[in-house]
Order: sequence, then structure tokens, then C-alpha cells
Amino acid sequence: MKEISIVIAVHNEEHNIKPLIENIEQALRNKLTYEVIFVDDGSTDNTANTVKKFIDSNIVLIELKRNVGQSGALQAGIDHATGKYIATMDGDLQNDAEDLPVMLDILKKNDCDFVTGIRENRSDKILTRKIPSYIANYIVRKITHTNIKDNGCGIKVFRSEILKEMYLYGEKHRFMASFAAMEGATYQQIPVKHHPRVHGRSKYGLNRTLKVVADLLLINFSRKFGQKPMYLFGTIGLLILLSGASILIFLLFQKIFGGNIWGRPIMILGILFVFVGFQTISTGLILDMLIQNIYEKNSTKPYKVKRISRAA
Repeated sequence: MKEISIVIAVHNEEHNIKPLIENIEQALRNKLTYEVIFVDDGSTDNTANTVKKFIDSNIVLIELKRNVGQSGALQAGIDHATGKYIATMDGDLQNDAEDLPVMLDILKKNDCDFVTGIRENRSDKILTRKIPSYIANYIVRKITHTNIKDNGCGIKVFRSEILKEMYLYGEKHRFMASFAAMEGATYQQIPVKHHPRVHGRSKYGLNRTLKVVADLLLINFSRKFGQKPMYLFGTIGLLILLSGASILIFLLFQKIFGGNIWGRPIMILGILFVFVGFQTISTGLILDMLIQNIYEKNSTKPYKVKRISRAA
């Protein structure tokens, strides 16, 4: 077993592969045993063939059948990682492997579950990267009630079992640290290096902030009500139903005692509440049955592997 597995999802990063491998080898050589798992996320350039040139006892390539996004690609790498610890890095050379031994040492000394980086001197554009990142991090901290300062930092080191228990999809990789912290994992945060992108184009922009927030809301809902959505929908539906029924009973008494109720807006509101209440409760029941079905069957992986290349 290697001491650490470094999982790197790459998509059209052919010019970054060689200097990235050199950076990792220089930082980790003779310091610890490691494997680097490159996951080619449906690249349309020469990324996969470039990685194959460097395959040895430390380099593994997983090629996916199609582009599934960074979360799915990282999930593939994590599933195939064999190290006692698992690190993640971006494939654009903006992270520096020199931070990995320091992070791993802090993780061991503090006996925590993971260490995540903070890009204190970010080499990114202010309007399209820094400001959206600040907003997203603020929202994540408020929703998750955690104190992860830089969820977007790609370099992190986890105890293997922490990531093996996590299921990545959507943009969930962006807040792996916050999600682990929500589940009770202990952590440390340290400043890390951040270099400007030299080759290729960034895959992130303003639209990613909205996607991150949407996924975060979904994950927060799943954590609280994932196994029992009926607790949420049933409660809301019952309150709406009772409100509608109360209005209609009130109108019924008015009618009995000679009042005129036809055509009054409050009657329409009462009927609407009754229908919406029934519909909300029905939604909760349907979701409950779907969740039960999912738990009874194996979860489908968010990726399909085309081939795995490693040293013989």
C-alpha cells in the first residue's frame, strides 16, 4: 500500500501534464511512497496519451468514456485509490505539490481527518474568479455552519476512509471539506501556494457560483431529510392542509348561520390550500418510496471507465 494517493482530474490539460508530474516527483521523491492517479475526463486533446508516456510504478491513468465533470472524475480516482491517505490536486499547475508533505505532516501530528489549503495570494482575476469565490465561500459557511475558508482550493489531504465514504456528484467536489466537516470530521487549514495558469483555459466562471449554491442546497436537504423526505414534505403539507381545512370549516359555520360565502377570495384560498397540502404530502410519499428503492439497490456510479493504464 502506498502512503498517499494523489487524485488529479484532468480535461484538455496536455501541456500541463509533464510539468505537473515533475513538480510532484520533485516534491515527494525520497520523502514518502505515493501514487498519482490521473483521471482523464473525456479530453478531446492529447491529454491521455501524454500521461501514458509517464506511466510507471507511481503513475496510473484512468480514462473515462465521456466527460462527466470534475466531481465524477474525482470519484473515479478515489474509488481506485489504494493509499492510506488521499490527496486531491487540480491539473492546471495552480496548486504546488510542495505543500503536500507539509499538509500530511500536519494531519498526522494533529490526528485530524483532513487538511485543506487556503489560497491567500490567489493568482486569479478579481471579477470572474475571486469575487464569485468569496461569495460562494460565504454562502457555504452560512448554510453548512462550518468554518472552511476556501472551499475552492483544489489541494487537500484526507484520511482515506473519509473520502471513501463520500459520494461526489454535481459540483460537490467544490465543498468536499465542508461536507466532511458537516459529518463531524476534524480538520486543519493552512496557507498554500497558488500559481497563475500558464497553459489551457479555466473551466470556471461566474455561472459556477450559481451551480455550487444549487448543489449545496440539495446536499444540505439530503443531509437533513435524505433518508426521510416525508419529514419535510409531510410536515409542510399537513400544515397547509390544516390551514385550508380550517378556512373551509370557518366558512361552513358562516354558511350554517346564514352568511354568504360564495365567490369570496378566502374560500378559493381554502380550497387551494387543501389541494396543495394533499399534493405536498403525496410528493413526500413518492420521494420516500424512491429513497427506499435507492437504499435497497447499489448506487449507480457517476462515471464509466473506458480503460485503466498502469505499470505491468
